Amino acid sequence: MILVLDIGNTNITLGVYRGKDLLFVSRMATDRMRMEDQYAIELREILSLYGVSLGEIEGAAVSSVVPIVNRSVVSAVRKLTGADPVCVGPKTKTNIKIDIKNSEIVGADLLVGCVAAAEMFDGPCIILDMGTATTFVVLDEEKRMLGGAIAPGVGISLDALTGRTAQLPSVSLEAPEHVVGNSTTECMRSGLITGTACMIDGMCSRMEQELGKKCSVVATGGLAKEIIQQCERKIVLSDTLLLEGLRLIYETNRG
Repeated sequence: MILVLDIGNTNITLGVYRGKDLLFVSRMATDRMRMEDQYAIELREILSLYGVSLGEIEGAAVSSVVPIVNRSVVSAVRKLTGADPVCVGPKTKTNIKIDIKNSEIVGADLLVGCVAAAEMFDGPCIILDMGTATTFVVLDEEKRMLGGAIAPGVGISLDALTGRTAQLPSVSLEAPEHVVGNSTTECMRSGLITGTACMIDGMCSRMEQELGKKCSVVATGGLAKEIIQQCERKIVLSDTLLLEGLRLIYETNRG
């Protein structure tokens, strides 16, 4: 079995694979103040909860966009399993060619998503990750990462909207029934959810125009399901895209 962990700004998503089978998915909060022993305790409890013993873990793979948390989590994994995790970075072996400026600072999460998407699609594709930020990455048919775009995530947009206005309330991020809202809450949900869906449709269309080719689109992230239901184009939903990418990277780097 291998343990895979994707460390984001808000959550750490983790799972355990037996071969190609994902046994479970769990999440814990990303806490920059937590020490390695604290992460080790929580990891041990999660594995125990799903019936996985530490002795069954043969290896691990980690991607992170939070360096200070990455150090603590990697140390915790080593302490628990004795395995030296594959930590995704610019020098990690993948089947992806990075054809962008400053390739050495490409986010590990973006690279992992590309690895999984390249396995899913034969032709060019766009990878959407809807987390703290909404990111677009374009991958061509030769598995080259060409670049993409970064926009504020829906949660950040909501925080800014309610924090900078005196009368707008915080709302739950659910898809509205109508684009034309009939109350303040409905109007906010329309702007946040349907507005983001329109932005995604428009950005993907413009990226296809620049590329000169139609692209498959795959989406992952906490709010992806709610948002892509409002999109006009076909988008494949993959809740475990990054975990699958980590599994593939582990296999490539560990033989």
